[in-house]
Amino acid sequence: MADSIEQRLSDLGLKLPQPPKPVANYVGAVTAGKLVFVSGHGPYRDGKLAYVGKVDSVVPVEDAAKAAQLVMLNALASLKAEIGSLDRVRRIVKLLGMVNSDPGFARQPEVINGASDLLTTLFGERGRHARAAVGMGALPFGISVEIEMVVEIQ
Repeated sequence: MADSIEQRLSDLGLKLPQPPKPVANYVGAVTAGKLVFVSGHGPYRDGKLAYVGKVDSVVPVEDAAKAAQLVMLNALASLKAEIGSLDRVRRIVKLLGMVNSDPGFARQPEVINGASDLLTTLFGERGRHARAAVGMGALPFGISVEIEMVVEIQ
């Protein structure tokens, strides 16, 4: 039976993918006490990268926000694989959102809202988090968005 967070995802017409396999020498998530550190994730859909390129010349801001939501779905899949059920989440503590930005692009917060909005929709007040949204000159494989997060669990 799906947990209530997954039911909320389903109600939104979304579902968790299979957790993506790490692309180098690291794991998707690590638990240390009551904190889970979720590695940086990218916008994978059906095992393939989506939303590749610089924001805003190649990937428009609106699509980059969709990429951020997709990234968060992948990160939540890794989180669930680590802790068993998303209902164990006590609080989303912090996100670091990185945007593969064109020089002079300064709308990174709008992009990362794609992830933040999903978290607050799913978890309510438990999903409100501290956050950084920063521009990067490049991201692995040319992805438009990468996000890592810290989560407190019960």
